[in-house]
Amino acid sequence: MKGRRLRPEEVDLWHKVNEKTEVMAQPSPLPDPIPVTVPMSRPRAEFKTVARPERPGGPSTRVDLAPTLTEAFTKQSLAMDRKRFTQLKRGNLKPEGKLDLHGMTVDRAHLALTRFVLNAQGSGKRLILVVTGKGKMRDDGGPIPVRFGVLRHQVPQWLSLPPLGSAVLQVTPAHQKHGGTGAYYVYLRKAR
Repeated sequence: MKGRRLRPEEVDLWHKVNEKTEVMAQPSPLPDPIPVTVPMSRPRAEFKTVARPERPGGPSTRVDLAPTLTEAFTKQSLAMDRKRFTQLKRGNLKPEGKLDLHGMTVDRAHLALTRFVLNAQGSGKRLILVVTGKGKMRDDGGPIPVRFGVLRHQVPQWLSLPPLGSAVLQVTPAHQKHGGTGAYYVYLRKAR
C-alpha cells in the first residue's frame, strides 16, 4: 500500500508528540525457572481398545449440524392455499411491500424487519418481499466457521419467532424476478 505525503500540520503534530514521548525502561529479565522433580514411582495407566458396536445399516460418516436453507424450506409444511402458493412460487403474485436489508447490521436488520412486518400486517397487506442479499463470499480466517449470508440465514428464524411468528403464515424463497435466493416472500395472516 502506497502512503501519502503528510501535510505540514500533520508533521507539526508528529513533532509535538515525539517531544513529549519518553523511552520506556527495559523490563528486568525473568529469573531462571526452579527445577521441579516428579517422582517416577506412580503406576502407569493401562488403556484397552474397545471395538465400537456397528449400527444396523452400516457406519455413518456424515454429520449435519444444521440443514441447508433449501432443505429447511422443502420440509416446511404448507400453511396457505396450495393454488396461491403455486402462483407465489412461479412469481405470478406481486408483493405489496418490499424491505431491503442490504448493508444493515444484524441488530438494525432485526429491528427494521420487525417494524416492517407488523406495520404491513396492520395495514392489511398479505404478501411482502424481504430482500436479504446472498451474502459476501469471504472468510475471516477465524477458528469458528462463519456462514455466508448472515441475514439470509437469520431472517427465516426471526420470522418464526415471537412477535413475528404470529403474523407470518408462510415464508418461501422468492422467484428469480423478485430476487431469487437473496430474497423471501413473506405471506402474512389477516389482521384481526
